[in-house]
Amino acid sequence: MMLIVLMVLPIPTMMLDAFFVLNIALSVAILMAAMNAAKPLDFSSFPSVLLFATLLRLALNVASTRIVLVNGHEGDAAAGQVIESFGRFLIDGNFAVGLFVFIILLIINMVVVTKGAGRVSEVSARFTLDALPGKQMAIDSDIAAGLMTAEEAKARRTEVSTEADFYGAMDGASKFVKGDAIAALLILGINIIAGFSLGMISHGLSMGEAAERYVTLAVGDALVAQVPALLLSIAAAVIVTRVADKSDLTGHIGGQFSDPRSWLPVAIVLGAMGMIPAMPQSIFLPAAALAGWLTWILKRRRTLAALPAPVEAVRSAEAISIEDVSDHTLVTIELGYGLVHLVDEKRGAPLVARVTGVRKQLSLECGFIVPQFRVRDSLDIAPNDYRIVFGGVVIGGASLQPNRLLAIDTGDVGPHHGLRGDPAVDPSFGCPALWIDANERDNAVAEGFLTVDPGTVIATHLNHLLGQRSEMLLGPEEVRALLDALKDKAPGLVDAIYPEPLSLSALTRLLRALLADGIALTHPVPLFSSIAAGLQQTQDINQLIDHIRVDLGASIVAKICGPTVPLPVITLDAQLESSILQGLRDPATGQPLVEPDLAQMIGQEVSRLMADRMVAGGNPGALALIVQPPVRRAVARLLSQRAPDCMVLSISELPASQPIEVIAVIGVEPAAPLQSAEMPGNQPKEFVPS
Repeated sequence: MMLIVLMVLPIPTMMLDAFFVLNIALSVAILMAAMNAAKPLDFSSFPSVLLFATLLRLALNVASTRIVLVNGHEGDAAAGQVIESFGRFLIDGNFAVGLFVFIILLIINMVVVTKGAGRVSEVSARFTLDALPGKQMAIDSDIAAGLMTAEEAKARRTEVSTEADFYGAMDGASKFVKGDAIAALLILGINIIAGFSLGMISHGLSMGEAAERYVTLAVGDALVAQVPALLLSIAAAVIVTRVADKSDLTGHIGGQFSDPRSWLPVAIVLGAMGMIPAMPQSIFLPAAALAGWLTWILKRRRTLAALPAPVEAVRSAEAISIEDVSDHTLVTIELGYGLVHLVDEKRGAPLVARVTGVRKQLSLECGFIVPQFRVRDSLDIAPNDYRIVFGGVVIGGASLQPNRLLAIDTGDVGPHHGLRGDPAVDPSFGCPALWIDANERDNAVAEGFLTVDPGTVIATHLNHLLGQRSEMLLGPEEVRALLDALKDKAPGLVDAIYPEPLSLSALTRLLRALLADGIALTHPVPLFSSIAAGLQQTQDINQLIDHIRVDLGASIVAKICGPTVPLPVITLDAQLESSILQGLRDPATGQPLVEPDLAQMIGQEVSRLMADRMVAGGNPGALALIVQPPVRRAVARLLSQRAPDCMVLSISELPASQPIEVIAVIGVEPAAPLQSAEMPGNQPKEFVPS
């Protein structure tokens, strides 16, 4: 509105002087802000600021033109003191000198500064837009590699988008400066022609008087506008030619001119030129001495910087911080120096990609974002060894042969295969294997071997070990992130659980126990709905888990068997279950404990039945042991070590519509296959003879 007022309404000369001073101050402030920016985006509002500064200057041109043409016949002071000062002091009242000075400033502004800045803006905008897809892919790659968090990626994407918008806006804003310079030339011409005409026709002035009064005021007005315009053009050029750095423009340039080797040749050349008789020695020789002094100062500063620090500084540097003695990474992969090439970016860093895949896979299986892993070298282990450290404890490791392949016998290899290599054992599953040369891959595959490279060996071992400890990967931060994501979808459900009646630590403990019990967090809405319903009855963790398992029984069974396919099950003899219930109990939890002899017998029988099923061509993993609810936890703990692939379910967790096939009953005597059976407490089931 102020700009519109300046363009349309007449204003007094005192206010016009104030606006001229404001325009000059604003131009200087914009130039200083551009020079102090460490990177172009630090002054991302520059295109908009440039637009309004240009409009302000054009509005002042319109207002001053009105005053010059209306009151110019009264003398130089008619258009205000600022225009009078520029017309009198800078060009000494000679309008011809003023015209030449104005034209020179215009040439500098248009031909040199504005044209160069416009070309840099155009090229920068083109290159920035062309590089935008690559930068977005690089961000996605860093997220996948675990090098960047989601918040950091969001901030980086915003920065990349803002950078593209900024350079695109600067490409257009440079046209403002160019148009402003052309407008200044046209306004000067209009003022001169109109002033001549009005002075001679309306006020009866002679040609010389009209030129002296009107042209002097027009030139003064043009110079008042051209000086801020030149400052803005320089600011635009500084912004678009700025390279991102940790310091401002002065520090950036000063740091790169602080090398004493740059100034010594300057001193020598100036001194040599000063020795020529025709040269002004009173100027060249002092300049050479100044360059020599600057060389000495910079060399001395660099020497002092290279000296050892004082004792007090050394003691301060030796202070130990918590970062020096703490490792905040939960999972670390340590490599001997012979395996460091697996993370070398020049070789494609194959291990990094595989470890990233493991982290993504675990996150999908568990239902939360698994914390980032760290890969580092270690001089404490053999060159070709690696080890996996979980929470500061070594949980696994093996020795590899770099640049060779591990051929693993998964059971499909005949006894008389012709493959030759160094015998080894697969560290993940304990299968027999051979280390072979890469050119033997086709032969190994033909013989029935599974061939993997060293990076895949480490990644598979990592996935196997962490899959057994998935609950330990879940911490309060991961639970908080899970709650934040769920709150966007079901805020009422989260409010029913957190922070009351369950605190963050209690909820973390519960979710860890569910993960350890084989219940993933991949579907949080039904899981948290079951938790909320269970909290209406109890807050005991074990009882909550039992309630949740009953609620989610269908999804638990669906992991190994479809809803219409008979579920192969093993049961315990009623006498055996009674002996477990009436036997020892854990004094801390009150849960039943299986006596060692019974535990050994149950483990052996389940393992034998699973092995027999594998020999018969069945899937040993699609097998469940059905027990009474009070016994489930003790038996599940028992089989987690002896037969981890066998799922343990309580009879109340079986969906009512799930058909089952009882293949054996484990009792005091060795288990024998059944032709048919009926499960107590589980109404009609479909039984299929074994």
